[in-house]
Amino acid sequence: MDTLPKKIDFLAVEKKWQRKWEEWGIYHFDRVDNSRPVYCIDTPPPYPSGEFHMGNVLNWTYFDVVARFKRMQGFNVFFPQGWDCHGLQIERRAEKEFDVEKSEIPTAQFIALCRKFVDKYINIMKTAIKRLGCSTDWTTEYKTMNPDYWRRTQLSFILLHEKGYIYQGTHPVNWCTDCQTAIADAEVNYEPKRGSLYHISFSLKDGDPLVIATTRPELIPACVTVAINPEDKRYKKHLGKEIKVPTTSRTVKIIADNMVDPEFGTGVVMICTYGDKADVKTVAKYRLPSIEVLTKDGKMNHNSGEYQGLTVEEARRSIVTDLKERLLKVEKIQQEIGLCDRCNTPIEILETKQFFMKTRTLTDLVEKTANSLTWYPGYMKTRLIDWAKSLDWDWVISRQRVFGTPIPIWYCAKCQVKILAERSWLPIDPKLHPPQIDKCPECGHSTFIPERDVFDTWMDSSITCAVHSGWPDKPEKELKRLFPADLHPSGTDIIRTWAYYLMVRHLALFDETPYKACLINGMVLGRDGRKMSKSLGNYVATSDVFDKYGSDTSRQWATGGGTTGSDIPFRWPDVEYAWRFLRKIWNASRFVSLVLEDYSPESTPELPLLDKWLLEKVKKTTVKVTRAFERCQFNIAVEEARNFAWHELCDEYLEAVKHRLYRSEIYGEAKRRAAQHTLYTALYGFLQLFAPIAPHITEEIYQCVFADHLQHQSIHTSPWPDVNEDDIDETIIENGDLLVAVIGEVRREKARRKMPLNAAIEELTIYTGDAKIADSLLSSLDTIKGTCKVDTLNVSPESGEGTGVQRHPSIKLTGF
Repeated sequence: MDTLPKKIDFLAVEKKWQRKWEEWGIYHFDRVDNSRPVYCIDTPPPYPSGEFHMGNVLNWTYFDVVARFKRMQGFNVFFPQGWDCHGLQIERRAEKEFDVEKSEIPTAQFIALCRKFVDKYINIMKTAIKRLGCSTDWTTEYKTMNPDYWRRTQLSFILLHEKGYIYQGTHPVNWCTDCQTAIADAEVNYEPKRGSLYHISFSLKDGDPLVIATTRPELIPACVTVAINPEDKRYKKHLGKEIKVPTTSRTVKIIADNMVDPEFGTGVVMICTYGDKADVKTVAKYRLPSIEVLTKDGKMNHNSGEYQGLTVEEARRSIVTDLKERLLKVEKIQQEIGLCDRCNTPIEILETKQFFMKTRTLTDLVEKTANSLTWYPGYMKTRLIDWAKSLDWDWVISRQRVFGTPIPIWYCAKCQVKILAERSWLPIDPKLHPPQIDKCPECGHSTFIPERDVFDTWMDSSITCAVHSGWPDKPEKELKRLFPADLHPSGTDIIRTWAYYLMVRHLALFDETPYKACLINGMVLGRDGRKMSKSLGNYVATSDVFDKYGSDTSRQWATGGGTTGSDIPFRWPDVEYAWRFLRKIWNASRFVSLVLEDYSPESTPELPLLDKWLLEKVKKTTVKVTRAFERCQFNIAVEEARNFAWHELCDEYLEAVKHRLYRSEIYGEAKRRAAQHTLYTALYGFLQLFAPIAPHITEEIYQCVFADHLQHQSIHTSPWPDVNEDDIDETIIENGDLLVAVIGEVRREKARRKMPLNAAIEELTIYTGDAKIADSLLSSLDTIKGTCKVDTLNVSPESGEGTGVQRHPSIKLTGF
């Protein structure tokens, strides 16, 4: 047993233990150990596209706390880490990083730059994850850009294709004109925006005017019908009539549809291809033609006539100017604008040929499965269910990019038949390698055209639960050890993507849920109450926090900042409070190490009430913290542990036993030994409870004070304390609370009278007004006298006058 130094260098201690943990390999999953139950965490593979930020600190701390808690509970914890390397975000960041345009350099060169960019930021983020103290098993690390992972993604595609979940076709899709690719509904963010509603007079074929209202006059050349509500008496007479489309030579027929809101604008709307999803539904419902007026880069095409080559905004202004004689009114309205999740460009709806996965057919099964899972917090399952029910379209899984997992398909150059790769060909890039057949199975032609699109990056990361289990290489029995995952951590912002895509993919592939429980974290808010972001100027770099306060402080902030699933504000005072608490624990632990220099924890001495009280408080705190961890209520676990340590251990107990520790010649060696035993047991109990939250400082204290005797290699491999509510003696707690309240009131009264706390009181009388209370206090006379420096102490069951004791108004103190 060593004595702790007076000062602690938190950063040096953290670095030391991060290195030792990795050397020891204590966080490695033991694949040959069948004696312990397995706990599998489906760790999110992040985009390595930037710095590790405070939002990452929040969610990584959450699931690392779970991993550490479960490991101490005796589970063989599988805690992997991968990297989601592909996607639009990576390509855009690589273009910026290397000052290149993807279209201006050879594809292979651009892919190499993307890989270089990814590797750079993987190293940055990996260093930060280690610095945070995450107990990741780095032997499980994987990158989705590596061919072996391609193999798994491509195999999952082939299996889904064989099961009828994949189809290819030309359909309206969300299209980002900046990224120039199709994107899924989950990649569209909707934001409120002030817009204009234009009232424009169209002319019926017979010459009468009819005023339509539209927010997108630039799409007038794509108008394929005009619609009214069938119950709108104002316009019933026009049903079926032909109406001229301004800027064109075409006429379209007026139809009736219930989707038209008579109260919006003029009650007459144009249906164009495509302004929004309502247009898509109407065109499909009435089998209307499609007139494309936009190019894939957001310019007007030849179908727009004289507006060809203009941007959307330029065309809007030009058409409004040209139709000024017909423009009757412009009113300002509030709109919901769909923006690309990656670049914030307003999305368009274009008809393009894409690959899709049938996801809407799984909606009922998604709902049933979501209801069968455990959610932390419980209400978050509604977000997944509501999202699944809200989807109008299937998942578009192809992307018009280059840095992604290749779609393993070729086409016969002659008959266009589709050639799907065989499983034995995988991994394969059709752009680099032909199919492993001599001729087309349909026409016998020997030339093939590769599919040039790549998969949506979520096609990679939506099979992680299966990949973690060892699919498709491990035998079924071994797969079942890790599948379904016990816990899937996710954020409120990616329930609609990762949690949802994982579910539909695994349900379709394996007819089984990918995970048993889902842990949701909220967002980190800046000082202005908005989501923390560099672009908003409310960003705090993790290095600013780590360098000044260390990672244990950051983990305390993350876990104690608010309820699970809620948004967590970042406030420096919260961080500083967490740091002060660590210093408090260090100082208290150092004091304990000093008074334990001659202590041997081999026997349990007889304990007075105050000692029994503290140990019962340890039990009670253990029950509360355990329950909180089991429910992923991290803020409750932190507060219960901190309150015990700060108040009951430090403020109340330590101050009440110093006389026993330092003056054994008066109070007896037995009582000194009892105090030593209590401090040893209580401090160790607290360190175990706080180890998942602050792993470095708890390890440092454990190794100095406890390791020689307890012989656990690490506090993080020590067994979690097994305590039940039935083990708690509430009578001892009640009597101990009373004793502590009396001692506390004496100390407060000294402070009120401006007396030093070590000032002697010649005679103190305690009037209890209750014989039972008097007997309880009489059993602890030495504790009260020694702690409060009382020469003569009288305890009376009678009622009397004097200073009242907090929470015990019938007890009065007199004699100051």
